[in-house]
Amino acid sequence: MVEQTFTMTDPHGTKLHVYQWLPDPEAEIVGILQIAHGMCETAERYARFAAALTGKGYAVYAHDQRGHGLTAGSLERLGDVGENGFQFMVQDIVQLGRLARAQHPSVPLFLMGHSMGSFLVQKVILTEADGYDGFILSGTNGPRGMLRAGHMLASLQRMLQGDSHRSLMMNAIVFGGFNKAFSPNRTRFDWLSRDPEEVDRYIEDPFCGAICTARFFRDFFALLQEIQHPDGYQGISKHKPIYLFSGDQDPVGLKGQGVRRLEAVYRSLGLADVECRLYPEGRHEMLNEINRDEVTADVLDWLNRHNPAGS
Repeated sequence: MVEQTFTMTDPHGTKLHVYQWLPDPEAEIVGILQIAHGMCETAERYARFAAALTGKGYAVYAHDQRGHGLTAGSLERLGDVGENGFQFMVQDIVQLGRLARAQHPSVPLFLMGHSMGSFLVQKVILTEADGYDGFILSGTNGPRGMLRAGHMLASLQRMLQGDSHRSLMMNAIVFGGFNKAFSPNRTRFDWLSRDPEEVDRYIEDPFCGAICTARFFRDFFALLQEIQHPDGYQGISKHKPIYLFSGDQDPVGLKGQGVRRLEAVYRSLGLADVECRLYPEGRHEMLNEINRDEVTADVLDWLNRHNPAGS
């Protein structure tokens, strides 16, 4: 595998840190997988997954999203994506996809999002699906209630305490209950994986686990409202394949219920090719779970079945 990094600049001058993992020079590139990472993590955490894909001929692209990783610029700026940040984050994903397509124009381009990244990809599916040949949603969720209340609370806190206020309140509302099902808890992040080494690696990474700002949470809840509003489904492409996977103990996906609900929504809209896989006892980060090799093999199988050049 050949790993490279570069900077991509958006139309407004924001610089985004990008990772590119390519097969060995003598190997043929059969497809591209672009990854949109989750909240309070980094693209670099997908290097092991990328190594497995490059070994099968896939080029992999992933960028540190706004307010995350090296794109944030410093630890102090983690968790703040700026004004209208989530709208720009969707545009960033599309821009990187076009760049990857331009570099490898003759092969299919697939887009995968994990957790927060999966919600951004859900938005791409509704508005920019023509730029991709298929989509993968990891650690996701479907339509749910209480989003308006979450948006109102974050908006009120932003108004009273400012855009950049680190919102312990919203962090507790969003994440506070996630660890309860796994008590007695060894750490605050047991809900991520059954593999304690992976959990510890997350905790020890200074770029992971930041407390996000009130503005971040306000815009995040706004995105969640957008992607489940019925008006947004009107122009959805019915011919793009979608693969959803999650652990059946993942609190983000309501132990699989929310994932199945999203699968049902896509099927009800007439999408012709929707697959869903729930892994028994799996938690939130299936690519970092104790059965991650199985999960990676299943992703590769899906990619190859939807790629004429796949092996």
